[in-house]
This record gives sequence, structure tokens and C-alpha cells, in this order.
Amino acid sequence: MDLCGRRICSNQDVASCALKEIFDSSTCINQLVATGVVALLVSVLMLQLLVKIPNSRVSARQLVSLSSLLYFSAVVFNGCLGLVYLGLGLWMLGTGFNQDASVVYLPHWWLVTLSQGLNLVLASFAFSTRPLFLGAAFVRFWPVLLTICAAFICCSSVVNIVAEKTITIKACSDVLSLPGAVLLLYGIRHSHDEEGYGGGGNGLYKPLHTETDSEVADSESQVTPFAKAAFFSKITFSWLNPLMKMGYEKPLEDKDMPPLGATDRARNLYVMFMEKLNDKKQSPSHPTPSFFWTIVSCHKRAILVSGFFALLKVLSLSTGPILLKEFINVSLGKGAFKYEGYVLAVVIFVCKCCESFSQRQWYFRTRRLGLQVRSLLSAAIYKKQQRLSNAAKMKHSTGEIMNYVTVDAYRIGEFPYWFHQTWTTIVQLCIALAILYNAVGAAMFSSLVVIIITVLCNAPLAKLQHRFQSKLMEAQDERLKTMSESLVHMKVLKLYAWEAHFKKVIEGLREVEYKWLSAFQLSRAYNSFLFWASPILVSAVTFLTCYVLKIPLDASNVFTFMATLRLVQDPVRSIPDVIAVVIQAKVTFTWISKFLDAPELNRQVRKKYYVGIEYPLAMNSCSFSWDESTSKPNLKNINLLVKAGEKVAICGEVGSGKSTLLAAVLGEVPKTGGTIEVCGKIAYISQNA
Repeated sequence: MDLCGRRICSNQDVASCALKEIFDSSTCINQLVATGVVALLVSVLMLQLLVKIPNSRVSARQLVSLSSLLYFSAVVFNGCLGLVYLGLGLWMLGTGFNQDASVVYLPHWWLVTLSQGLNLVLASFAFSTRPLFLGAAFVRFWPVLLTICAAFICCSSVVNIVAEKTITIKACSDVLSLPGAVLLLYGIRHSHDEEGYGGGGNGLYKPLHTETDSEVADSESQVTPFAKAAFFSKITFSWLNPLMKMGYEKPLEDKDMPPLGATDRARNLYVMFMEKLNDKKQSPSHPTPSFFWTIVSCHKRAILVSGFFALLKVLSLSTGPILLKEFINVSLGKGAFKYEGYVLAVVIFVCKCCESFSQRQWYFRTRRLGLQVRSLLSAAIYKKQQRLSNAAKMKHSTGEIMNYVTVDAYRIGEFPYWFHQTWTTIVQLCIALAILYNAVGAAMFSSLVVIIITVLCNAPLAKLQHRFQSKLMEAQDERLKTMSESLVHMKVLKLYAWEAHFKKVIEGLREVEYKWLSAFQLSRAYNSFLFWASPILVSAVTFLTCYVLKIPLDASNVFTFMATLRLVQDPVRSIPDVIAVVIQAKVTFTWISKFLDAPELNRQVRKKYYVGIEYPLAMNSCSFSWDESTSKPNLKNINLLVKAGEKVAICGEVGSGKSTLLAAVLGEVPKTGGTIEVCGKIAYISQNA
């Protein structure tokens, strides 16, 4: 007989029967064991709270500490689960002698449920405080005991579910208690790895920041936490928590921003880009490699990963209408099995979580990729302008080069996000049309016809947008070039009183730019109106087709159709933006590619200077010309020898070629004849006008 007055086992199979009595949650022995263990844990926890926290003598803000997102999630999850236990236990206690309630829950289960709920609520409160106040030993060992207890209760409920073939709220809560305890244990260990449990300055309790502490922290943390973050930290963005916490405590300054990791630095990105570009140039199959495909080859892994998250977002979003249709069928009594509604609710929750998760990863990774591309292009443009030949400098002014860095590189940096929009729009449209066909049958083809007509009407408009965008960028470059030259030579303009004339010139260039900008925006507005009106046309034409073809409409296919319209609306309405961004990126890539392909200076090979060399600078019958195509050089038959340590002054009339000779030594003037040797480094200070 057990303590409840029931017979435990027969003499035939005592061992298996005893195990069943211990591990089956419906038995009295199991309930007593679970209640005793939980009561012991609650007693130890309450004693620790009553002894430690009053002696800490700190404010509530200093007492509470949730160091990471994982830790916070564990505390909240266990607290909510504890509240569920308490509510269920009180309900059991109130209906304990009700005949209907006893069919599902045994009379003694309320005690186990209440004790487990009290235990989890107290645990959530205790571990929301700084572990330093609870004691290092308690923080290490008590969660382990809680996990063992949760594992016992979870296994007992699983055994009961298998034996009785019935799922109850308590059984579900018991099963969830094990992952909750494991999550709490892992969160505490994770917090231990980040902050430590030892005493002193490296313990869980961090003292106020002092200047020495900041210097130590700066020396220990050389790069952004993202560079050293683990997989879970990157997925949940918990690597941002220290910076967010610092921003909550005080305004952030430049010194608080950690340096970028090696993979995000402009120098490393530029070196990788140039290595890929040089490898392609040396390949016989790619004598003139494309800058676009070179960038793609440098970041193909990041593009594929972000593309995977984009596809995952589209697929998880597309499950909404399908699950809605199944929900309606369940409500109409057409469910496939008994608990299909609960399963569908869980699936919808998981799909929405997956959609949100994949969308955040997609946005973050494409924005990061865009910044990397923008950084390497800015570095490439900067390096290129230092090597431009004189003829190329005449074609690409300072204002244009500034425009390449500030405007064009920014537009290309925005392109990675929209790149995935180009193909995800098509995928989402195809999935939506398939769902529409499943819902309304042949009426889907009328929707397809409306979408095709909308796209065909946009085709000539896209060509106009491309033309307007090209003209707009030309006008913008011309205006920036004129403004830059005016600002650089402002003293000359003031001296000759040319301000009014140049003002009229700049205003005229602004008018030209405004004309092309207006044309581009008007065409884009027409395009947007066309695509934003298309979902209304799609729904109207589809319902009209259903009426004509006498396709039956009920709650299932009507609600599915209306939900699918959202899948159609988003890609259709984003088509104008996608087209505009693709056109801008295409034009921008063309301009930057022309600049990066511009001819460079034919620099002479400088030799390393060493002690004992007689002539660090030697010219023998050299001829130099700013324009390589002309037959008349600017300097002809120049012979010059400069000894080491010798001071040389070059004298001559204005326009005789003194500056050209110095520029030739620097390698900025193309050499058309003779030989020149320059050893060592050169420092040059240009003259002021």
C-alpha cells in the first residue's frame, strides 16, 4: 500500500511496477517525491533571499541585473511558466472535489503544481538580481538542482502521457519546465563567461567606471564585439548589449565606439578587391574583368547567406494564407485530426518568429555588405585619383571625383539590399499565384493577365527612367564640378568681381539639373501609381472572373484569396523602387567603372636608396609631355644629375617649365623619351597661387 492507501505492486513484477510508481506523475509516490524535492528547493531559495538581499543594502536598480538577452529570456520564460503553474494549481484547488475536474487532474496534483509554480516564480525573482548578492556557490549549484528536478518532473509527465494517451495543460507545463531550467542554467553560465563570479573588479558586480578601468577595457577589447561574437550572439544581436548598457548609463562618445573588425576595415577590403581584380586581369579568359563581378566574387559568401535569409523570409511569409485556409477548415469541422487547431496555432507562431528572424538577418547582413562595398569603392576611388594621368584628370575633375565618393559609392552601397529584392519579388509572385490557383482555380489567370499588363506598361517607362537618370547624373556632376572650382578659386573670383557671373552659371546648371530631376520623379510617380493600383485591379478582375465562370466562393477560398493579395501587393508595389534602384546602380557602376579604367601615370620604377650611391636623381636625354598624343613635348632633351646631399635651385622665367620638371621627377608627367632614375623617397611642397 502507498501513502495514499492504494496498492502499489503485485508480487510478479515488483521492479518494473516500482519504477512506474516513481516515474508516473499520476501515482501518489511520484507526487510526494516531486513535492518534497520542490519544497526543499523553495526552502533553500527563500532562506538565501531572506539572508542575503537585506544585508546587501543597495538600491533596487543596483540589485537587478540581466546581463544578456539569453539571461533575460530565461528569467522571463521561467517566471511566466511559474505563473501558469500557480494559476493552474489554484484552479485545481478550487475544483479539487469536482467530479468533472477529477477526470483530468488527480486530487493531489494541486500541491505539486502550486509548489512548482512558487519555485519558478521565486527563481525568476532571485536570478534577476546580481548573482554576487546570492553567493557564488549558490548560483553555481542551485540551477543544477533545479534542472535535475525539472528533468524528473518532465520524464514523469511524458510517462503519464504515453500511458494515459491524454495531453493536459499540466503535462505541457511539465515538459516545458525542462527547457526552461536548461535555458536558465545556460544563461547563468553564459553570464559567468562574460562577467565572472570571482570577487574584486572582475566579478559579476562591476564598480563604477573610472579612468583606469576604461583604459584597461580599451586595451582588452581591441575590436567590436561583433567580430568575436558566437553564432547565437550574432543571431540574437546580443553582442550589442554592452554598448546599449553603456549608452543607458551615459551618453556615448567617439572613444566608446570600438574599432571595426578586420573583415570590415576599408584597407583590408580594398586589398582583397585589388587582389581579385589583378587575378582576373592576369587570367587569359578575363583580360578586362568587370568591377561588378569582381565585387560579387569578393563577397559571394555574404551574398549567399543574406540570400538564404531573404528566401526564408519569403517562404515563411507565404505560409500565412495556407495556414489560414486550414484554420477555417478546422472551424468548419473539416479537421484532419483532433488537435489540429493547436498544431496550426503553434505552426503559425513558429512561422511568424521565423519570418521576423529571417527579415532582421536579411536587413542587417545586406546593410553590412553595402557598407563594405561602399568602403572598398571609396578607397579604390581615392587610390585611383592619386594615379590618374594628366589626360584623365582633364576628363575627371575634382568635383566629379568627390561625387563618385559621396553619391555614387553610397548608391552602390544601397544596392545589396535591393539586389535580393529583384529575385525575391519574382519568387513571392509565383508562390502567391500558386496559392491563388489553389483557392480560386482558373480565375487566377485573370490576375496573372493584370499583373503582366502592368509590367508591360512599365517597360517603356523603365527605359525613360534610365535615360533621365543618366542625364540627371551628368547635370549633377557638371554642377558639382563648377561649384568646386568656384570655391577653390574664390580669391580670384573676388579679385575680378566675377561673383555675379558665376552665380548665374551655377543657377543655370541648377535649372538643368532640376529639369531632369523633375522628369525622373514624374515618371517614377506614374510608375508607382500604376503598381499601387494594380492590387485593386487584381482583386476586382479575379472576383468578376469567379462570377462569370461560376466558381463557388466560400469562407475558405475568399479569406485565402484576401490574405494572398498581401503577398501580391508587397512585391508588385516594390517593383517601381526595385526598378529605380537597379537603374541607378547600373548607371553608377558605369560611371565608376569608367573612372577606375582611366589611364594612369607611367611612373618610373624607383630604386631603394643606399649609402654610397653617387646620383640619387639622374636624367639622360629625357623628354616630357603633359599630352602623350602630341608630337611636341613640353620639356625636351633634359639632362640632370643630382648628387647625394646636394642642394639644387632651378631658376627660370614664368612658364619656362620649372614646375613641369619637378612634376616629372615625381612621375606625374608622362615621359616620351630618355631614361630617368630616382632613388629613395621624395617630399614635395607645391607652390601657392
